[in-house]
Amino acid sequence: MSVESPVALQRQPRLLAEVAKTLIYALLIVIGVRTFLWQPFNIPSASMVDTLLVGDYVWVNKYAYGYSRYSLPFGLPLFSGRIWGAEPQRGDIAVFKLPRDNSTDYIKRVIGLPGDHVRVHGGILYINGEAAPQSFIENVEVDGPFGVKTEAKRFRETLPGGRSHDIIDMYEASAGDNTKEFGVPEGYYFMMGDNRDNSTDSRSDDVGFVPYVNFVGRAEAIFFSADGSAGFFEIWKWGSAVRWERIFRTLQ
Repeated sequence: MSVESPVALQRQPRLLAEVAKTLIYALLIVIGVRTFLWQPFNIPSASMVDTLLVGDYVWVNKYAYGYSRYSLPFGLPLFSGRIWGAEPQRGDIAVFKLPRDNSTDYIKRVIGLPGDHVRVHGGILYINGEAAPQSFIENVEVDGPFGVKTEAKRFRETLPGGRSHDIIDMYEASAGDNTKEFGVPEGYYFMMGDNRDNSTDSRSDDVGFVPYVNFVGRAEAIFFSADGSAGFFEIWKWGSAVRWERIFRTLQ
């Protein structure tokens, strides 16, 4: 029968301590990166189709707009307002906390800046009285409410300042196609989904204007995408489920 030497027995606690220290350091690095630099988000709804699809995973730049309490885990109220702040730009795809509860994460596009007047008339977006030009691209099939496939039109929309993005129009004369004029207060932003007929956004009282302090960060790239038949950690299912063509796609 073999007996471990006293030296070997002394080394075991030191080895365990080193492993524990390494794991703690790694955990602190992950927490620091997630809190202050980049945070992953999963897209749960079709409101940003087809810029973002259900099952996309995106990296959100946490330092793009500076930091508020909502940049911190659990929304800890360690300070008020924003520090090292930078203002969201028109056309940004941004994650924010829903003003109604200050806890639910939403992702939409920045459409109206503080002081802007925004309305939708006949499906056309107007900002400060000027129509945002739309050009028809093609007919597409998208998931409508309750997952039912719906024929839709894809347009290219250009915002004041020149930034362009694709939008989806599923229905003519829907409730969101004709709105009142919204005057965006100072310190607030008007957000809309690219899937204009299937997005709960600033056109609705359920969202309304979004305070600057509620912004979490700017979505910048897709790092993983699956069609719903496999999760991020279900590697054995990736072959047929992963939408490989969407991975590493930058967002604009």
